[in-house]
Amino acid sequence: MSFNKKALLAGIISALLALAPAAPAAALDFTNVAFVQTAVGTTSIPVGHLEFCNSHPGECNPNDRVVPATQLTDTNWQQLVSINGYYNQNVVPVTDQDLYKVAEFWTYPNGYGDCEDFALAKRRDLINSGWHPSTLMIAVVKEANGNGHAVLLARTDRGDLVLDNQDGSIRLWNETPYTFIKRQSQANAGQWVDMIDDRVLVVAAAN
Repeated sequence: MSFNKKALLAGIISALLALAPAAPAAALDFTNVAFVQTAVGTTSIPVGHLEFCNSHPGECNPNDRVVPATQLTDTNWQQLVSINGYYNQNVVPVTDQDLYKVAEFWTYPNGYGDCEDFALAKRRDLINSGWHPSTLMIAVVKEANGNGHAVLLARTDRGDLVLDNQDGSIRLWNETPYTFIKRQSQANAGQWVDMIDDRVLVVAAAN
């Protein structure tokens, strides 16, 4: 796994320069492209997360309230960068099949882990750092080659930011190469909702 420190530094600088006094959450326009839209109602929970909830029921409960978005500050931006970088640098990516001999097994990494293990650990540490659970959601996405992948979404007043073990930079969801399928509900960590990703990817043809 490579960790693009130059890209990460550039992302940090650009994000900090973009910080401005935030509008109250109630005044935020959640229809803005920076926020991924979701369908009404719940959808199926990934089997790996269902099994994780069965063994960690305290982590899959309804949230005490829904915080629409976290106000992004210098402090909590650095938390995102630090926690994302720590796991990307210190956990070796290994598939569940190679590590546990099963197709899907969601758990916290033990020095090794699959993409969802990275996301679980980052979510846990950010909650322990003061982020409200309703603003941190694991999302299932599809890579350009069709493979499934999992990332952590942090809903902030600057948009939905993606913490990804395959990319050292923290990006807005619509600046990633993935198709977004579904994510945890903001109201209940044990429920999932479909995401509406209607972006059209334009590929320039070489002359």
